[in-house]
Amino acid sequence: MLNLRRLDLNLLVTLDVLLAEHNVTRAAQRLNLSQPSVSVHLARLRDIFGDPLLLPGPRGMKPTARGEQLREPLRLALDALGQAVAPASAFDPASATNTWRVAATDYGESTIVLPALASLRQQAPGTRLAVLELAPDRITRQAEQGEIDLAFHTSAGAPPGLRRRTLFAERYVLAGRVDHPRLQRKPTLRQFCTLEHVLVSNNGGGFYGVTDEALAQAGLTRRVALSVPHFLFMIAALAATDLVAMVPERLVCGNRALKTVAPPIEVPGYEMAMLWHERAHRDPAHQWLRAHIQNAVAPVR
Repeated sequence: MLNLRRLDLNLLVTLDVLLAEHNVTRAAQRLNLSQPSVSVHLARLRDIFGDPLLLPGPRGMKPTARGEQLREPLRLALDALGQAVAPASAFDPASATNTWRVAATDYGESTIVLPALASLRQQAPGTRLAVLELAPDRITRQAEQGEIDLAFHTSAGAPPGLRRRTLFAERYVLAGRVDHPRLQRKPTLRQFCTLEHVLVSNNGGGFYGVTDEALAQAGLTRRVALSVPHFLFMIAALAATDLVAMVPERLVCGNRALKTVAPPIEVPGYEMAMLWHERAHRDPAHQWLRAHIQNAVAPVR
């Protein structure tokens, strides 16, 4: 079996040209090498393959049977290698057929994916988009293995080792149904604590969150009457009951079924980031997708 470690790519390029030209002088001219250098290459190739490869003839050199066998697969292999190392071509969204996979919570779907969707379909109609449920402990592995192209996560909780770009800063507002009798004006802190709240718990069934941490620092507590796993269900519950919630502003901006007011206590917000692996960082299609999403996520007015 041929030992590939003995092969030099330059030797294979020389062999490809020799098999095309059947002449050492013309091959040297095409390769921009001296004739003796091409002859040295041929001698090394003959030693490696254990075959003369090309023999002198009346009209130049004639390939041996082994040389003829090598001609087509060698040409195909060199063409494929040339394509592999060629500079990446520009990405044309209008003709693209990419399938992109992004990981997001229902919050990320509503505030990031949805705003980008209409223009994505318009500019890249041949592409497909799969939205996967965000699993924070699997983001890095999924990105490394190419299972996802992007993930949308809070900057503070994002796993290390991934590229990131901050998309926007989020803040909390107090929300309830549009005709909620106790939200027609900003409640006092005491009134706020007596309201019945709904909370989104990512760890499943929790009744304590960032608002409770802020209240605890002031020596106060509130009543959390409902714990749910998803923001979209929380919004539906707010519209249908007298429950209130501390809600990310982008999630309820423009929702006519809800009334929002500034909370009477300061609760730290967060930044949302777009995450991706180094393997995709310089890919033109991936660069276009990242820029498209960032441009589509407009500031809340």
